[in-house]
Amino acid sequence: MRNLVFQDPGLRVSTNTTQSLNNAWERIRVPVVVPALHFAMYLCIAMSIMLFLERIYMAIVIAGVKCFGKKRYTKYKLESIREDLEKNKNYPMVLVQIPMFNEKEVYKLSIGAVCGLSWPSDRLIVQVLDDSTNEVLRTLVDLECRKWIERGINVKYETRNNRNGYKAGALKEGLKKQYVDDCEFVVIFDADFQPEEDFLWRTIPYLLNNPELGLVQARWKFVNADECLMTRLQEMSLDYHFSVEQEVGSSTCSFFGFNGTAGVWRIRAVNDAGGWKDRTTVEDMDLAVRASLKGWKFLFVGDLAVKNELPSTFKAYRFQQHRWSCGPANLFRKMVKEIILCERVTIWKKFHLIYGFFFVRKIIAHWVTFFFYCVVIPATILVPEVHLAKPLAIYLPATITILNAACTPRSFHLLVFWILFENVMSLHRSKATIIGLLEASRVNEWVVTEKLGNMMKQKYNAKASKRPRSRIGERIHVLELLMAMYMLHCATYNMVFGSDHFFIYLFLQAGAFFIVGIGHVGTFVPN
Repeated sequence: MRNLVFQDPGLRVSTNTTQSLNNAWERIRVPVVVPALHFAMYLCIAMSIMLFLERIYMAIVIAGVKCFGKKRYTKYKLESIREDLEKNKNYPMVLVQIPMFNEKEVYKLSIGAVCGLSWPSDRLIVQVLDDSTNEVLRTLVDLECRKWIERGINVKYETRNNRNGYKAGALKEGLKKQYVDDCEFVVIFDADFQPEEDFLWRTIPYLLNNPELGLVQARWKFVNADECLMTRLQEMSLDYHFSVEQEVGSSTCSFFGFNGTAGVWRIRAVNDAGGWKDRTTVEDMDLAVRASLKGWKFLFVGDLAVKNELPSTFKAYRFQQHRWSCGPANLFRKMVKEIILCERVTIWKKFHLIYGFFFVRKIIAHWVTFFFYCVVIPATILVPEVHLAKPLAIYLPATITILNAACTPRSFHLLVFWILFENVMSLHRSKATIIGLLEASRVNEWVVTEKLGNMMKQKYNAKASKRPRSRIGERIHVLELLMAMYMLHCATYNMVFGSDHFFIYLFLQAGAFFIVGIGHVGTFVPN
């Protein structure tokens, strides 16, 4: 009684609250939490095995393609086609579209590179589709176009008074121009892309040689991959996409997702597929799927790279990843029935589209990374009744990770950072896929990825440069901080009460969430 009387009231309340929480946890842990966690674990294991098998399948295919020299684009005799073109002077009319929106830093680079393409000037039309809202910038772009017109390049500067349909709307309006009627092919370059002079000579002949081809896609080469750690990690992810996913799709099904740029379309294939649609934020993938269902084949040219820029600010990267994750999930919702009922493609291609292309790569991959490795596995530490076998928790994801990272050997020493960063980004990607599947708010959000062009070089070359200030609201990310605290709690619990060393990974992952949560990632540029 004496201890109760003289005990600090605040301490007594705190002790009672803690005891109440512990009692509540013990009451619900076995009957509620354990069964729910078991179900989540088995579901995540099933998804993880699906992703693992998909990665193994693609690894086998790409190994066969490279070992036996079975890349589809190597079967074509480009030199003979080029010689025939030069001999007969029968050059097809080519339209090059450059969609842009307030691209202050890169418009000169892209227009200059496209106008420098090697192709007969009377058989080439450069179409600059400028949706910029900045009138001063519009004037500058117009002046740049006039400069190239004076040099003999057929440049058409097209503007709109609205942004209906965003990029898809601009491309669609551009194809309606009367001077496009004579064009047979259309090439698309985003505003930060800089093709080499011989790009058309290394793509158009494929389409001339095979009338069944609707699209020829080049890979991307990143001019700012070494700008910061975040761009190096992006390079690792995208190298796998181009070196494996695109190559496998081209080699097995003559299908892959159009990347929206650095590709050449047969205009007849675009029209046959129904043209550009703005129903999702991945209008490029939408067109590719519809064209494929019409029977058109695609070709990926892996040895042709086009220089472009990676987003180097975390804000720009988040917006880009939301669009790239939400859009495919929403398109899957809209097209799954159409794919199933399509009679022009084989069952194998339907399976590839629905299961491999959409379900596993665009949905399962994000969910497994976040829910399994960031939520479920750490939760099993707090619930000892749920046991997870090491092969599923360690060896399976390790194999998937090594297969992904093998495409960028120069960055293999950054493997741990890449794993931690990809796990953090899986939070936003998982959220975006759920938004896309449910067609919830932000499903059609379109924010143009910010390009910096030469801004960063100029900044670093300046004699006196200070880190610019940014608003605190733009730097703090609440979801990442909450995940950091959750994983920090699991790590501490495992270090104190656990019998393994899993807390090492959890501490590292908690640190990664915390670093991103306070916005200390990517480059910093003035608002």
